[in-house]
Amino acid sequence: MQSVRVVLLGIALLWTLGWMPQSGTEILRRAEEKLKGKTSEGVLEMEIIKPDFRRTLKLRSWWVGNQKALIEIIEPPREAGNKTLKVGSNLWMYLRNTETTIRIPPSMMLQSWNGSDFTYDDLVRESNLPRDYEARLLGADTLEGVPTWKLLLTPRPNAPVVWGKILYWVRQKDYLPAKVEYYDEHGRKVRTFLFQKIRPVGNRRIPTEWIVINNQKPGNRTIIRILQMHFDRPIPDRIFSLEELEG
Repeated sequence: MQSVRVVLLGIALLWTLGWMPQSGTEILRRAEEKLKGKTSEGVLEMEIIKPDFRRTLKLRSWWVGNQKALIEIIEPPREAGNKTLKVGSNLWMYLRNTETTIRIPPSMMLQSWNGSDFTYDDLVRESNLPRDYEARLLGADTLEGVPTWKLLLTPRPNAPVVWGKILYWVRQKDYLPAKVEYYDEHGRKVRTFLFQKIRPVGNRRIPTEWIVINNQKPGNRTIIRILQMHFDRPIPDRIFSLEELEG
């Protein structure tokens, strides 16, 4: 009996220290929470790279989980003041130069945001991976010498998603996302997310460079660099209003 207790205590200790895998769903949930927090607000730089040109945007952002988001372009001057607002399942874009507010239908959530390789869905966090996908732990893997867990995400029945499957790598040491690959319903790899340059930001250590590689268009990629970020601070509801969008 005593030996059984010792074994159980040893298993519990290994689990706590991250040396034994939890379920795929739990690993996914922890990875997503580490990256997002309950709320976040910050300043980002987005570099859009194509074979024939590059351009850079500077953004201010506010997020409350997957429910609310506001993204404002603050540079370059010709695009400053353009905003994207999400509240629940509703999405709007405001164009400052024409003072026009456009309602974005759900069918456009996977369209390119401002010519980048990020979609509206990526920027306003419409998708909720633990809710919409079954996560199965495939086992341990190594990316650039870093031990990771490799997860296979498949759509839950009737989930409103477009990806046929997602492969998701999570660092074992700190449960931060390392790489995500998105596949269509025919099994073709459409794009790859890389999470790099882990540094202290606010009260967390997170990847400060997010790279999206367009696997269908060679040479196309978009990089988001986190310049400032604060997590889990209260954000006033007025931030996510049409008045703020058009202000």
